[in-house]
Amino acid sequence: MQKTRLLASLLAGILIAVPAGASELRIGLQDDADVLDPAQSRTFVGRIVYTALCDKLVDVSPTLEIVPQLATDWKWSDDGSELTMNLRKDVVFHDETPFNAAAVVANIQRSQTLPESRRKSELSSVKSVEATGDYQVKFTLKSPDASLLAQLSDRSGMMVSPKAAAELGANLGSKPVCSGPFKFVERVQQDRIVLEKFPHYWNAANVFIDKVTFLPIPDSTVRLANLQSGDLDMLERLAATEAAAVKADSKLTYADAIGVGYLAMIANVGNGPLADNPFGKDKRLRQAFSLAIDREAVNQVVYEGTSVAGNQPFPPNSPWYDKDIPVPARDVEKAKALMKEAGFATLDIEFATPNNPVTMQRMQVIQSMVAEAGFNVKLKATEFATLQSELPAGKFQFGHADWSGRVDPDGNLREFVTCKGAINDAKYCNPEVDTLLNAARSSTDNAARKQKYDAAARILNDDLPIIYLGHQAWIWALKKNVTGFVPSPDGMIRLQGVKKS
Repeated sequence: MQKTRLLASLLAGILIAVPAGASELRIGLQDDADVLDPAQSRTFVGRIVYTALCDKLVDVSPTLEIVPQLATDWKWSDDGSELTMNLRKDVVFHDETPFNAAAVVANIQRSQTLPESRRKSELSSVKSVEATGDYQVKFTLKSPDASLLAQLSDRSGMMVSPKAAAELGANLGSKPVCSGPFKFVERVQQDRIVLEKFPHYWNAANVFIDKVTFLPIPDSTVRLANLQSGDLDMLERLAATEAAAVKADSKLTYADAIGVGYLAMIANVGNGPLADNPFGKDKRLRQAFSLAIDREAVNQVVYEGTSVAGNQPFPPNSPWYDKDIPVPARDVEKAKALMKEAGFATLDIEFATPNNPVTMQRMQVIQSMVAEAGFNVKLKATEFATLQSELPAGKFQFGHADWSGRVDPDGNLREFVTCKGAINDAKYCNPEVDTLLNAARSSTDNAARKQKYDAAARILNDDLPIIYLGHQAWIWALKKNVTGFVPSPDGMIRLQGVKKS
Protein backbone atom coordinates (compact mmCIF):
# COMPACT_ATOMS: atom_id res chain seq x y z
CA MET A 1 0.00 0.00 0.00
CA GLN A 2 2.78 2.40 0.91
CA LYS A 3 4.56 1.76 -2.37
CA THR A 4 1.30 2.26 -4.27
CA ARG A 5 0.75 5.65 -2.63
CA LEU A 6 4.34 6.63 -3.37
CA LEU A 7 3.92 5.63 -7.00
CA ALA A 8 0.72 7.64 -7.31
CA SER A 9 2.39 10.66 -5.76
CA LEU A 10 5.29 10.32 -8.16
CA LEU A 11 3.05 10.16 -11.19
CA ALA A 12 1.18 13.25 -10.03
CA GLY A 13 4.44 15.10 -9.63
CA ILE A 14 5.75 14.48 -13.13
CA LEU A 15 2.70 15.47 -15.12
CA ILE A 16 4.31 18.61 -16.49
CA ALA A 17 3.48 19.53 -20.04
CA VAL A 18 6.11 18.92 -22.69
CA PRO A 19 5.70 20.52 -26.12
CA ALA A 20 4.73 18.17 -28.95
CA GLY A 21 7.78 16.61 -30.53
CA ALA A 22 10.01 17.50 -27.59
CA SER A 23 12.07 14.82 -25.89
CA GLU A 24 11.87 14.49 -22.11
CA LEU A 25 14.13 12.25 -20.06
CA ARG A 26 12.85 11.23 -16.64
CA ILE A 27 15.58 9.97 -14.33
CA GLY A 28 14.91 8.25 -11.01
CA LEU A 29 17.42 9.14 -8.26
CA GLN A 30 18.00 7.19 -5.07
CA ASP A 31 17.93 10.36 -2.95
CA ASP A 32 16.96 13.98 -3.21
CA ALA A 33 19.79 16.42 -3.85
CA ASP A 34 20.76 18.91 -1.20
CA VAL A 35 21.30 22.62 -1.95
CA LEU A 36 21.80 23.28 -5.69
CA ASP A 37 24.83 25.48 -5.25
CA PRO A 38 28.16 23.84 -6.16
CA ALA A 39 29.94 25.83 -3.46
CA GLN A 40 27.65 24.47 -0.73
CA SER A 41 26.62 21.04 -1.98
CA ARG A 42 27.87 17.74 -0.53
CA THR A 43 25.65 14.96 -1.95
CA PHE A 44 26.30 12.41 -4.68
CA VAL A 45 22.90 12.95 -6.30
CA GLY A 46 23.61 16.67 -6.33
CA ARG A 47 26.65 15.93 -8.48
CA ILE A 48 24.45 13.95 -10.90
CA VAL A 49 22.15 16.96 -11.30
CA TYR A 50 25.14 19.28 -11.72
CA THR A 51 26.48 17.13 -14.55
CA ALA A 52 23.49 18.32 -16.56
CA LEU A 53 23.30 21.81 -15.07
CA CYS A 54 26.84 23.10 -14.45
CA ASP A 55 29.88 22.66 -16.66
CA LYS A 56 33.30 22.50 -15.01
CA LEU A 57 36.73 23.69 -16.00
CA VAL A 58 37.71 20.08 -16.69
CA ASP A 59 35.86 16.78 -16.73
CA VAL A 60 36.62 13.11 -16.14
CA SER A 61 36.51 10.58 -18.97
CA PRO A 62 35.11 7.03 -18.63
CA THR A 63 38.75 5.91 -18.35
CA LEU A 64 39.25 8.34 -15.44
CA GLU A 65 41.44 10.78 -17.33
CA ILE A 66 41.16 14.55 -16.84
CA VAL A 67 39.80 16.02 -20.09
CA PRO A 68 38.88 19.55 -21.26
CA GLN A 69 35.47 21.09 -20.68
CA LEU A 70 35.35 24.85 -20.09
CA ALA A 71 39.15 24.91 -20.13
CA THR A 72 40.56 23.85 -23.49
CA ASP A 73 44.07 23.13 -22.23
CA TRP A 74 46.36 23.77 -19.26
CA LYS A 75 49.99 23.74 -18.23
CA TRP A 76 51.89 23.44 -14.95
CA SER A 77 54.99 25.48 -14.20
CA ASP A 78 58.19 23.48 -13.82
CA ASP A 79 58.06 23.72 -10.02
CA GLY A 80 54.34 22.87 -9.83
CA SER A 81 53.47 26.18 -8.17
CA GLU A 82 51.42 27.64 -11.05
CA LEU A 83 48.65 26.25 -13.21
CA THR A 84 47.68 28.19 -16.33
CA MET A 85 44.42 27.41 -18.16
CA ASN A 86 43.11 28.58 -21.52
CA LEU A 87 39.32 28.89 -21.71
CA ARG A 88 36.60 28.40 -24.27
CA LYS A 89 35.49 31.58 -25.99
CA ASP A 90 32.04 30.42 -27.08
CA VAL A 91 30.36 29.99 -23.69
CA VAL A 92 27.61 31.96 -21.95
CA PHE A 93 25.82 31.32 -18.68
CA HIS A 94 22.12 30.52 -18.58
CA ASP A 95 21.36 34.21 -17.88
CA GLU A 96 23.28 35.08 -21.08
CA THR A 97 26.18 36.69 -19.22
CA PRO A 98 29.56 35.78 -20.72
CA PHE A 99 31.90 33.12 -19.45
CA ASN A 100 35.47 34.37 -19.39
CA ALA A 101 38.55 34.58 -17.21
CA ALA A 102 36.92 37.13 -14.91
CA ALA A 103 34.05 34.67 -14.32
CA VAL A 104 36.50 31.93 -13.35
CA VAL A 105 38.25 34.25 -10.90
CA ALA A 106 34.90 35.23 -9.37
CA ASN A 107 33.85 31.57 -8.99
CA ILE A 108 37.08 30.39 -7.39
CA GLN A 109 37.12 33.33 -4.99
CA ARG A 110 33.47 32.69 -4.10
CA SER A 111 34.23 29.07 -3.25
CA GLN A 112 37.15 30.24 -1.11
CA THR A 113 35.33 33.01 0.76
CA LEU A 114 31.59 32.28 0.91
CA PRO A 115 30.92 31.51 4.60
CA GLU A 116 28.71 28.57 3.64
CA SER A 117 31.19 27.13 1.11
CA ARG A 118 32.27 23.49 1.46
CA ARG A 119 34.97 23.91 -1.16
CA LYS A 120 37.45 25.84 0.99
CA SER A 121 39.59 22.86 1.90
CA GLU A 122 39.56 21.58 -1.68
CA LEU A 123 40.99 24.92 -2.81
CA SER A 124 43.17 25.57 0.24
CA SER A 125 46.35 25.21 -1.80
CA VAL A 126 45.33 28.10 -4.09
CA LYS A 127 47.10 31.30 -3.01
CA SER A 128 45.54 33.38 -5.78
CA VAL A 129 43.76 33.14 -9.11
CA GLU A 130 44.04 35.88 -11.70
CA ALA A 131 42.98 36.64 -15.25
CA THR A 132 46.11 36.74 -17.42
CA GLY A 133 44.00 37.40 -20.50
CA ASP A 134 40.33 37.59 -21.44
CA TYR A 135 40.28 33.81 -21.74
CA GLN A 136 43.22 32.72 -19.67
CA VAL A 137 43.58 32.24 -15.90
CA LYS A 138 46.54 31.49 -13.70
CA PHE A 139 46.35 29.67 -10.38
CA THR A 140 49.24 30.45 -8.04
CA LEU A 141 49.61 27.83 -5.32
CA LYS A 142 50.94 28.04 -1.79
CA SER A 143 52.65 24.75 -2.52
CA PRO A 144 52.39 22.15 -5.29
CA ASP A 145 49.02 20.41 -5.25
CA ALA A 146 48.73 17.31 -7.40
CA SER A 147 45.01 17.01 -6.60
CA LEU A 148 43.95 20.43 -7.90
CA LEU A 149 42.96 19.31 -11.40
CA ALA A 150 40.80 16.55 -9.90
CA GLN A 151 39.14 19.13 -7.62
CA LEU A 152 38.46 21.34 -10.64
CA SER A 153 36.79 18.35 -12.34
CA ASP A 154 34.12 18.42 -9.63
CA ARG A 155 32.25 21.10 -7.70
CA SER A 156 35.30 23.30 -7.09
CA GLY A 157 35.56 23.73 -10.84
CA MET A 158 31.85 24.23 -11.58
CA MET A 159 31.08 27.67 -12.95
CA VAL A 160 28.02 29.68 -11.91
CA SER A 161 27.00 33.08 -13.22
CA PRO A 162 28.88 35.76 -11.26
CA LYS A 163 25.88 38.05 -11.76
CA ALA A 164 23.45 35.54 -10.23
CA ALA A 165 25.90 34.69 -7.45
CA ALA A 166 26.27 38.37 -6.53
CA GLU A 167 22.50 38.85 -6.50
CA LEU A 168 21.56 35.72 -4.59
CA GLY A 169 24.62 35.05 -2.42
CA ALA A 170 24.12 31.97 -0.25
CA ASN A 171 20.62 31.59 -1.74
CA LEU A 172 21.91 30.78 -5.21
CA GLY A 173 20.67 27.21 -4.75
CA SER A 174 17.08 28.45 -4.97
CA LYS A 175 17.67 29.41 -8.61
CA PRO A 176 21.04 28.14 -9.82
CA VAL A 177 22.47 29.73 -12.96
CA CYS A 178 25.28 27.76 -14.57
CA SER A 179 26.65 27.11 -18.05
CA GLY A 180 25.82 23.44 -18.62
CA PRO A 181 23.71 21.79 -21.33
CA PHE A 182 20.49 22.24 -19.31
CA LYS A 183 19.17 25.22 -17.37
CA PHE A 184 17.16 25.25 -14.17
CA VAL A 185 13.35 25.41 -14.39
CA GLU A 186 11.96 24.41 -11.01
CA ARG A 187 12.47 22.35 -7.91
CA VAL A 188 9.99 20.79 -5.52
CA GLN A 189 11.80 19.31 -2.51
CA GLN A 190 11.51 15.53 -2.28
CA ASP A 191 9.52 15.51 -5.53
CA ARG A 192 11.36 16.73 -8.63
CA ILE A 193 14.08 18.86 -10.17
CA VAL A 194 13.26 20.05 -13.68
CA LEU A 195 15.80 21.28 -16.25
CA GLU A 196 15.42 22.21 -19.91
CA LYS A 197 17.90 22.34 -22.79
CA PHE A 198 19.88 25.56 -22.98
CA PRO A 199 19.86 26.57 -26.67
CA HIS A 200 23.04 28.61 -26.42
CA TYR A 201 25.13 25.84 -24.88
CA TRP A 202 28.55 25.67 -26.50
CA ASN A 203 28.08 21.98 -27.37
CA ALA A 204 24.34 22.12 -28.06
CA ALA A 205 24.73 20.11 -31.28
CA ASN A 206 25.52 17.08 -29.11
CA VAL A 207 22.50 17.51 -26.81
CA PHE A 208 19.40 15.67 -28.07
CA ILE A 209 17.17 15.83 -25.00
CA ASP A 210 14.90 18.86 -24.55
CA LYS A 211 13.93 18.39 -20.93
CA VAL A 212 15.29 16.46 -17.94
CA THR A 213 13.28 15.68 -14.83
CA PHE A 214 15.09 14.20 -11.85
CA LEU A 215 12.81 12.32 -9.46
CA PRO A 216 14.02 11.23 -5.99
CA ILE A 217 12.65 7.75 -5.24
CA PRO A 218 14.46 6.14 -2.27
CA ASP A 219 12.78 2.75 -2.69
CA SER A 220 14.70 0.85 -5.37
CA THR A 221 11.72 -1.44 -6.04
CA VAL A 222 9.51 1.57 -6.73
CA ARG A 223 12.19 3.09 -8.96
CA LEU A 224 12.35 -0.08 -11.03
CA ALA A 225 8.54 -0.40 -11.15
CA ASN A 226 8.35 3.11 -12.56
CA LEU A 227 10.97 2.25 -15.17
CA GLN A 228 9.18 -0.93 -16.17
CA SER A 229 5.85 0.89 -16.47
CA GLY A 230 7.36 3.60 -18.66
CA ASP A 231 7.02 6.42 -16.12
CA LEU A 232 10.80 6.66 -15.90
CA ASP A 233 13.29 6.48 -18.72
CA MET A 234 16.35 5.79 -16.62
CA LEU A 235 17.40 5.17 -13.03
CA GLU A 236 20.66 5.27 -11.13
CA ARG A 237 21.83 2.84 -8.46
CA LEU A 238 19.71 -0.11 -9.39
CA ALA A 239 19.69 -2.54 -6.48
CA ALA A 240 22.04 -5.44 -7.10
CA THR A 241 19.18 -7.81 -6.26
CA GLU A 242 17.30 -6.44 -9.27
CA ALA A 243 20.12 -6.70 -11.79
CA ALA A 244 19.04 -10.13 -13.06
CA ALA A 245 15.48 -8.92 -13.64
CA VAL A 246 16.69 -5.96 -15.69
CA LYS A 247 19.07 -8.09 -17.75
CA ALA A 248 16.19 -10.47 -18.52
CA ASP A 249 13.79 -7.70 -19.56
CA SER A 250 13.86 -7.14 -23.33
CA LYS A 251 12.51 -3.61 -22.89
CA LEU A 252 15.38 -2.52 -20.62
CA THR A 253 19.13 -1.96 -20.86
CA TYR A 254 21.54 -2.77 -18.02
CA ALA A 255 24.78 -0.82 -17.50
CA ASP A 256 27.38 -0.82 -14.74
CA ALA A 257 30.86 0.38 -13.81
CA ILE A 258 33.11 -0.35 -10.84
CA GLY A 259 33.15 2.73 -8.65
CA VAL A 260 36.15 4.68 -7.38
CA GLY A 261 34.53 5.39 -3.99
CA TYR A 262 33.73 3.35 -0.91
CA LEU A 263 31.08 2.05 1.46
CA ALA A 264 31.81 3.07 5.03
CA MET A 265 30.68 4.06 8.51
CA ILE A 266 31.91 7.03 10.52
CA ALA A 267 32.33 7.28 14.28
CA ASN A 268 31.79 10.58 16.05
CA VAL A 269 35.10 10.96 17.86
CA GLY A 270 35.13 14.70 18.47
CA ASN A 271 32.07 16.47 17.04
CA GLY A 272 30.10 17.93 19.92
CA PRO A 273 28.45 16.36 22.99
CA LEU A 274 27.45 13.13 21.23
CA ALA A 275 31.13 12.30 20.75
CA ASP A 276 31.32 11.77 24.50
CA ASN A 277 30.54 8.08 24.37
CA PRO A 278 32.71 4.95 24.72
CA PHE A 279 32.63 4.10 21.03
CA GLY A 280 33.85 7.54 20.08
CA LYS A 281 36.48 7.70 22.82
CA ASP A 282 38.07 4.23 22.66
CA LYS A 283 39.51 2.95 19.38
CA ARG A 284 39.54 -0.61 20.75
CA LEU A 285 35.75 -0.66 20.55
CA ARG A 286 35.85 0.52 16.94
CA GLN A 287 38.47 -2.13 16.17
CA ALA A 288 36.22 -4.74 17.76
CA PHE A 289 33.26 -3.56 15.71
CA SER A 290 35.28 -3.81 12.50
CA LEU A 291 36.49 -7.32 13.35
CA ALA A 292 32.92 -8.48 13.98
CA ILE A 293 31.94 -7.75 10.36
CA ASP A 294 32.18 -10.29 7.56
CA ARG A 295 32.64 -7.89 4.65
CA GLU A 296 32.46 -10.50 1.93
CA ALA A 297 29.20 -11.83 3.38
CA VAL A 298 27.77 -8.29 3.28
CA ASN A 299 28.80 -8.11 -0.37
CA GLN A 300 27.09 -11.39 -1.20
CA VAL A 301 23.91 -10.87 0.82
CA VAL A 302 23.25 -7.21 0.08
CA TYR A 303 25.00 -6.60 -3.23
CA GLU A 304 24.65 -10.01 -4.90
CA GLY A 305 28.42 -10.20 -5.26
CA THR A 306 28.61 -7.02 -7.37
CA SER A 307 30.65 -5.03 -4.84
CA VAL A 308 34.19 -5.66 -3.58
CA ALA A 309 35.00 -6.10 0.12
CA GLY A 310 37.39 -3.42 1.37
CA ASN A 311 38.96 -1.73 4.39
CA GLN A 312 40.53 1.31 2.71
CA PRO A 313 39.38 4.42 0.85
CA PHE A 314 40.74 2.93 -2.40
CA PRO A 315 39.47 -0.26 -4.08
CA PRO A 316 41.89 -3.20 -4.46
CA ASN A 317 42.33 -2.54 -8.20
CA SER A 318 43.47 1.02 -7.51
CA PRO A 319 47.18 1.87 -7.80
CA TRP A 320 46.76 3.66 -4.45
CA TYR A 321 45.58 0.56 -2.60
CA ASP A 322 47.90 -0.60 0.22
CA LYS A 323 48.40 -4.35 -0.20
CA ASP A 324 50.04 -4.52 3.22
CA ILE A 325 46.72 -3.84 4.92
CA PRO A 326 44.49 -6.67 3.69
CA VAL A 327 40.78 -6.87 4.40
CA PRO A 328 40.48 -8.36 7.90
CA ALA A 329 38.81 -11.71 8.29
CA ARG A 330 35.88 -11.78 10.67
CA ASP A 331 37.06 -12.64 14.19
CA VAL A 332 34.29 -12.49 16.79
CA GLU A 333 36.47 -13.87 19.58
CA LYS A 334 39.13 -11.23 19.05
CA ALA A 335 36.38 -8.60 18.92
CA LYS A 336 35.06 -9.80 22.27
CA ALA A 337 38.58 -9.72 23.72
CA LEU A 338 39.06 -6.11 22.61
CA MET A 339 35.72 -5.17 24.11
CA LYS A 340 36.67 -6.84 27.39
CA GLU A 341 40.01 -5.01 27.33
CA ALA A 342 38.09 -1.75 26.95
CA GLY A 343 35.88 -2.70 29.93
CA PHE A 344 32.72 -3.82 28.15
CA ALA A 345 30.88 -7.07 27.63
CA THR A 346 28.13 -5.32 25.71
CA LEU A 347 27.74 -1.83 24.30
CA ASP A 348 24.69 0.10 23.09
CA ILE A 349 25.26 2.36 20.12
CA GLU A 350 22.97 4.29 17.79
CA PHE A 351 23.69 4.25 14.06
CA ALA A 352 22.33 7.00 11.79
CA THR A 353 21.45 5.53 8.41
CA PRO A 354 19.67 6.77 5.28
CA ASN A 355 16.21 5.30 4.95
CA ASN A 356 16.73 3.71 1.52
CA PRO A 357 16.13 -0.06 1.45
CA VAL A 358 19.61 -1.15 0.30
CA THR A 359 21.46 0.74 3.00
CA MET A 360 18.93 -0.37 5.59
CA GLN A 361 19.44 -3.99 4.57
CA ARG A 362 23.21 -3.58 4.78
CA MET A 363 22.98 -2.18 8.28
CA GLN A 364 20.54 -4.87 9.40
CA VAL A 365 23.04 -7.52 8.27
CA ILE A 366 25.87 -5.74 10.10
CA GLN A 367 23.61 -5.23 13.13
CA SER A 368 23.15 -8.98 13.35
CA MET A 369 26.86 -9.72 12.87
CA VAL A 370 28.19 -7.35 15.51
CA ALA A 371 25.55 -8.45 18.01
CA GLU A 372 27.51 -11.71 18.33
CA ALA A 373 30.43 -9.67 19.69
CA GLY A 374 28.24 -7.75 22.16
CA PHE A 375 27.25 -4.61 20.22
CA ASN A 376 23.60 -3.64 20.54
CA VAL A 377 23.08 -1.40 17.50
CA LYS A 378 19.96 0.73 17.28
CA LEU A 379 19.28 1.92 13.74
CA LYS A 380 18.06 5.48 13.36
CA ALA A 381 16.63 5.75 9.83
CA THR A 382 16.64 9.30 8.46
CA GLU A 383 15.78 10.89 5.13
CA PHE A 384 19.07 11.27 3.25
CA ALA A 385 19.17 15.06 2.87
CA THR A 386 18.33 15.49 6.56
CA LEU A 387 21.10 13.10 7.52
CA GLN A 388 23.55 15.16 5.48
CA SER A 389 22.82 18.15 7.68
CA GLU A 390 22.87 16.20 10.94
CA LEU A 391 26.28 14.58 10.41
CA PRO A 392 28.34 17.79 10.15
CA ALA A 393 26.33 19.20 13.08
CA GLY A 394 27.49 16.30 15.25
CA LYS A 395 23.99 14.92 15.73
CA PHE A 396 25.12 11.30 15.65
CA GLN A 397 27.19 8.71 17.52
CA PHE A 398 27.92 6.46 14.57
CA GLY A 399 26.71 6.97 11.04
CA HIS A 400 26.59 6.31 7.33
CA ALA A 401 29.64 7.51 5.37
CA ASP A 402 29.49 6.16 1.81
CA TRP A 403 31.47 8.22 -0.70
CA SER A 404 31.13 8.29 -4.47
CA GLY A 405 34.87 8.63 -4.97
CA ARG A 406 37.30 10.87 -6.80
CA VAL A 407 39.93 10.32 -9.47
CA ASP A 408 42.78 11.61 -7.34
CA PRO A 409 43.40 9.79 -4.01
CA ASP A 410 43.36 13.08 -2.16
CA GLY A 411 39.63 13.36 -2.90
CA ASN A 412 38.85 10.07 -1.16
CA LEU A 413 40.72 10.83 2.00
CA ARG A 414 42.02 14.26 2.96
CA GLU A 415 38.75 16.12 3.46
CA PHE A 416 37.42 13.37 5.72
CA VAL A 417 40.30 12.81 8.15
CA THR A 418 42.44 15.95 8.37
CA CYS A 419 41.85 18.20 11.37
CA LYS A 420 40.20 20.98 9.37
CA GLY A 421 38.80 18.86 6.54
CA ALA A 422 35.54 20.26 5.18
CA ILE A 423 33.78 16.87 5.33
CA ASN A 424 35.40 15.63 8.55
CA ASP A 425 32.08 14.98 10.28
CA ALA A 426 33.82 12.82 12.90
CA LYS A 427 36.10 15.74 13.84
CA TYR A 428 38.96 13.28 13.90
CA CYS A 429 42.29 15.03 14.31
CA ASN A 430 45.73 13.46 14.22
CA PRO A 431 48.58 15.88 13.36
CA GLU A 432 50.67 13.01 12.00
CA VAL A 433 47.94 12.12 9.50
CA ASP A 434 47.67 15.79 8.51
CA THR A 435 51.41 15.97 7.88
CA LEU A 436 51.40 12.85 5.71
CA LEU A 437 48.36 13.82 3.63
CA ASN A 438 49.49 17.40 3.15
CA ALA A 439 52.86 16.11 1.95
CA ALA A 440 51.17 13.65 -0.42
CA ARG A 441 49.06 16.41 -1.87
CA SER A 442 52.07 18.63 -2.43
CA SER A 443 54.13 16.08 -4.31
CA THR A 444 54.02 15.52 -8.05
CA ASP A 445 55.88 12.20 -7.68
CA ASN A 446 53.29 9.40 -7.55
CA ALA A 447 55.67 6.95 -5.90
CA ALA A 448 56.44 9.42 -3.13
CA ARG A 449 52.74 10.22 -2.79
CA LYS A 450 51.88 6.55 -2.36
CA GLN A 451 54.39 6.15 0.46
CA LYS A 452 52.63 8.95 2.32
CA TYR A 453 49.15 7.52 1.69
CA ASP A 454 50.30 4.08 2.85
CA ALA A 455 51.73 5.53 6.07
CA ALA A 456 48.50 7.43 6.73
CA ALA A 457 46.44 4.30 6.00
CA ARG A 458 48.25 2.37 8.72
CA ILE A 459 47.43 5.06 11.30
CA LEU A 460 43.82 5.33 10.18
CA ASN A 461 43.42 1.56 10.16
CA ASP A 462 44.37 1.61 13.84
CA ASP A 463 42.38 4.68 14.91
CA LEU A 464 39.34 3.79 12.75
CA PRO A 465 37.42 7.07 12.71
CA ILE A 466 36.04 5.61 9.49
CA ILE A 467 35.30 1.89 9.17
CA TYR A 468 35.44 0.93 5.50
CA LEU A 469 33.27 -1.90 4.22
CA GLY A 470 33.91 -2.16 0.49
CA HIS A 471 33.52 -0.67 -2.95
CA GLN A 472 30.26 -0.66 -4.84
CA ALA A 473 29.56 -0.94 -8.54
CA TRP A 474 27.41 1.79 -10.03
CA ILE A 475 24.44 0.18 -11.75
CA TRP A 476 22.03 1.89 -14.15
CA ALA A 477 18.90 0.71 -15.91
CA LEU A 478 17.43 2.38 -18.99
CA LYS A 479 14.56 1.94 -21.40
CA LYS A 480 15.66 0.41 -24.68
CA ASN A 481 14.68 3.59 -26.51
CA VAL A 482 17.32 5.56 -24.59
CA THR A 483 20.66 5.24 -26.36
CA GLY A 484 24.09 6.83 -26.24
CA PHE A 485 24.61 6.61 -22.47
CA VAL A 486 28.20 5.79 -21.48
CA PRO A 487 28.66 4.40 -17.93
CA SER A 488 31.51 5.94 -15.96
CA PRO A 489 33.30 4.80 -12.78
CA ASP A 490 32.52 8.15 -11.14
CA GLY A 491 28.80 7.30 -11.20
CA MET A 492 27.76 10.42 -13.10
CA ILE A 493 25.08 10.57 -15.81
CA ARG A 494 26.46 12.57 -18.73
CA LEU A 495 23.69 13.41 -21.17
CA GLN A 496 25.72 14.68 -24.13
CA GLY A 497 25.11 12.20 -26.91
CA VAL A 498 22.11 10.58 -25.19
CA LYS A 499 19.01 10.19 -27.36
CA LYS A 500 15.44 9.07 -26.73
CA SER A 501 13.51 7.65 -29.65
